[in-house]
Amino acid sequence: MRYEVDLSEASKFARTPAYGIPVIRAAAACGPDGGTLGATNRFLTRDGSPWIPIAGEMHYSRIAAERWDTELAKMAAAGIDVVSTYVFWNHHEEREGEWDFSGNRNVRRFVELCARHGLHVIVRLGPFCHGEVRNGGLPDWLYGKSYEVRSLDAGFLDAVRGLYAHIAQQLRGLYFKDGGPIIAAQVDNEYMASSAPWEMTTGISREWVPSGHDGAGYLERLRDIAIEEGIDPPMFTCTGWQSPVPDDMLPLWGGYAYRPWLFYDGVGAEGMTEHPATDEYRYRRLHGSSTSDGFDPPYDPDSRPYACCEMGGGMFNSYDYRFVLPKRSVDAMANIKLGSGCDFLGYYMFHGGTNPKGAAGFLNEGQTPKRSYDFQAPLGEFGQVRESYRRLRTLHEFVKAFGPELAGMPVSLQDGQDRIDPSDSETLRYAVRSDGERGFVSIDNFQDHARVPSRHGEQIDVTTGTGERIRFTGIGLAEGENCILPFNMDLDGVRLVRANLQPVTVLRVPGRPFRTFVFLKPDGMDELTFHFEGDIQDVTVGKADFERFMVRDAAEIVCVTRALAGRMTVLDGGLAFVDDDNALLYEDGDGWTLESPRAENGIAAYPEGLLGSPRPVEPVSVYARLRRLHADRYEIALPAGMGRLFRDQRQVADVMLNIAYQGDIGWLFCGDVLIADNFCNGETWQVGLRDYADAIDAAGGKLTLVVTPLRRGVRVKVTSSMAARLEQSDACVADVTDVYTTPVYHMPVGK
Repeated sequence: MRYEVDLSEASKFARTPAYGIPVIRAAAACGPDGGTLGATNRFLTRDGSPWIPIAGEMHYSRIAAERWDTELAKMAAAGIDVVSTYVFWNHHEEREGEWDFSGNRNVRRFVELCARHGLHVIVRLGPFCHGEVRNGGLPDWLYGKSYEVRSLDAGFLDAVRGLYAHIAQQLRGLYFKDGGPIIAAQVDNEYMASSAPWEMTTGISREWVPSGHDGAGYLERLRDIAIEEGIDPPMFTCTGWQSPVPDDMLPLWGGYAYRPWLFYDGVGAEGMTEHPATDEYRYRRLHGSSTSDGFDPPYDPDSRPYACCEMGGGMFNSYDYRFVLPKRSVDAMANIKLGSGCDFLGYYMFHGGTNPKGAAGFLNEGQTPKRSYDFQAPLGEFGQVRESYRRLRTLHEFVKAFGPELAGMPVSLQDGQDRIDPSDSETLRYAVRSDGERGFVSIDNFQDHARVPSRHGEQIDVTTGTGERIRFTGIGLAEGENCILPFNMDLDGVRLVRANLQPVTVLRVPGRPFRTFVFLKPDGMDELTFHFEGDIQDVTVGKADFERFMVRDAAEIVCVTRALAGRMTVLDGGLAFVDDDNALLYEDGDGWTLESPRAENGIAAYPEGLLGSPRPVEPVSVYARLRRLHADRYEIALPAGMGRLFRDQRQVADVMLNIAYQGDIGWLFCGDVLIADNFCNGETWQVGLRDYADAIDAAGGKLTLVVTPLRRGVRVKVTSSMAARLEQSDACVADVTDVYTTPVYHMPVGK
């Protein structure tokens, strides 16, 4: 099928200069080294140049402090350059007046480690955060006070002042103006848009925390209190969706296609039992003077950038909605947002975690597991590297290399693109961002909760502002794939008219007079078209995983398949490829490290010799013996000396316990302590044992696994004349089919 789009309006928009907006606090936006942060109505700037930040959510208090350094290094290796994190009030002041900033609650150390890895930070201050934490992060003791929370009541604001004062004390000297990593702070979250159950009262009463009713004035007062107490970032942010937006804050948006809250009471709205296909995977105009219907922010959408903090990097399983997140949904979402005009990517979550235990129990929301907040994120609860992580690395390299060019480019859509029905499996979904003459075509072939078949032989005609027609032919994408294709790209003096390949990065290899342009070959596409001195020449790329060729001695082209790109790391002056899909190469401040479940690994580099080999490690074998105790209860026996294993063999970073089971909920106990839990969704449940190694030793190497049965035909018999109630069911399913361990090795890489 043939599609076409005209870029004449984009040409007009591109000639309109961007202008500064009052989002940046000038006095806080200049670092001691002369570096600056700024903002226009189209994009943020860093040192005066356009900047598309890439943010990933990671909650320090949900991850063992001993893991922070490594996990932040892995965040940076994914291309994340901003870490956003909630400061959960009830994680720090669970009991009134008793503050805790120790261990995994040490927000100062966490922010300092972010700086060590070159990561900026957005602190999400609350007081209300949500994040599926108990009471949305509000301490229980607030409930019995005489004031209303999330309001301009003087009593509540005084309590918030105490929170902000303690946060400010922890973060002193860590702001951008001090040479620190903190570039923004968010006040409250989803104000007047969302709330959470009061977990200390909810049940029959279904009582919820107030969502708020004081408008932008509430957010402005919180910002003023934060500043008065010494919280001094370059900018303040707020929720964009359904919330008030003060004039001098940057609204942050998001998008979730997998929505467990639809089934909070077991059945969705209007009796829905199946999750509907959503409109999150259609392109729209989300910035400029002519945004798409349905996008109606409480401010002029041309007055500030479209920025995201909560694109679905994953999603939690709730008790009433279990599913396996398609990992390709994550980079497809990023593609959609970029193609729709987003110039600030932000994922929630990028790294999963584990809810800590508080004095009164576990600090989670009742519809979620007691402990697990894995979120099916690109980096799992214990740092597991997933397909979404590997796919995002490639996209993030594109943003870093071409973001300054892409930033601020308007969106051009063929009529009807922003109104495509989510169930439409026929119409090609695409958008163009350009300056009217050159730019990028974004194409998506993923849809949540519906199947979109593979495509072959599609054609897109792009007419530039000067009337040139560029024809993309032979477009074909596999099911669930997405891509970004360039047109009129300058390859150091050679014009790439169009490419059915996605640009990834540009390398400067030492000693070479030309640069290397790296492209990803989407499955089913293989052509580039060059303009040479008046002649048009097509080049067809082969099917090998790795190919390279020169273009008129002006530039080198390197092409990799999607599979190889998932194992690729971009180095300073070259590329490295690990030989295992489950391995990850990252820089940790002391050099390069390879993380892998295998004790022996290889690394190929281009050019050769750029990187050495990983040092082999002595493989370890950790048995896990399963013994059934009762119908729903098992013993897992592990070898003695787990704690010593991690202390003596530093290259053994973790041992994953894998549990394949059927049932309703899995509970893993060490002694009388619940260390992990899982709502069964059919996937193998993984638990990292490193955090609990000493406790496992103290328990004699024994863990207790309880599987709550999945019951069918459940009813409660209450016909007795006495106060007797007895649960009965037609069938129960509770079975463990396999338990085994997988080591995680960390191997230094020499040159």
